[in-house]
Amino acid sequence: MISNELLSNTHIGNLESYKLYTRPTAHKLYGSTYLRTMSSTSSTHKKNVQQILEILALNGSLTTWEMAQIKFAGDLSHTKTKEKEYRRLLIGRTDRGKSSDGIIHIGLVLKDGKSYKRNPGDKYRLTLHGILYCLDVLNLTKNQIDTMASKYAHILPKVFGKWKYLKSVIGDDVYKLRILSKGLLLNNLEIALRINPPMYELMSYIIIKYKKNFEYATEEDLSNQISLWFYTNLLYNKNDSFKHNISDTKLQKILDADTEIRKWYLNFCKESKTYYKKSLDNVLLMDLH
Repeated sequence: MISNELLSNTHIGNLESYKLYTRPTAHKLYGSTYLRTMSSTSSTHKKNVQQILEILALNGSLTTWEMAQIKFAGDLSHTKTKEKEYRRLLIGRTDRGKSSDGIIHIGLVLKDGKSYKRNPGDKYRLTLHGILYCLDVLNLTKNQIDTMASKYAHILPKVFGKWKYLKSVIGDDVYKLRILSKGLLLNNLEIALRINPPMYELMSYIIIKYKKNFEYATEEDLSNQISLWFYTNLLYNKNDSFKHNISDTKLQKILDADTEIRKWYLNFCKESKTYYKKSLDNVLLMDLH
């Protein structure tokens, strides 16, 4: 179970919040493209932040000392200097009458308990928004995404927790999570014109269901919202826009083989059906003159 106590100083919203706030803010502050391969004129600050996020993506929960050791293994002097820099970037700083937010305040990273291996120190890991930003910007290879999935399986259990199984069923379609990382919720009218029901209706209900969580969502709720988006996206087929026979889709193959996902996803479908039926009934009951 994910402890929401750890989120007390990190306010993370739903997928609309990621699209409208976290992603554009992170792009502005930390870059919208992968900076490690760009010229030396690129912002050192942005490069260092992306470096921290990449280390956390590939290694999971770490202290600042452990992050610095990964960067400068065996070099004690550089490790100490880098640790201070990483801590400042994570939690921000206030000096000389000026203050700056850290990566935590933007909602990409959170504190993840304590480590007592060396000295008592805070551990840090990516939030779900941080995971999406990494998929969006850091140009991770498929192998690196696989590694991140293994490190964060407990944070996104219905997707990352079943990653190897999902790959065995749907292959490279698992990496379509990168579509969501670009802020594409697939619930707009353009999508509605290009595909047939029920994908558009289900995608729209995913947003409606978590509408109240724009400013703050528990990590469990956000994990469920991302997971529902992931599985619903499997209804789309690039060759014929939408397979009318859902039994032929990759989603159906997963539902047939995984009873846990089947029960969870079909409950969501029933819930959305009830919502749309009630909405239609309300329209029909309108007293129009």
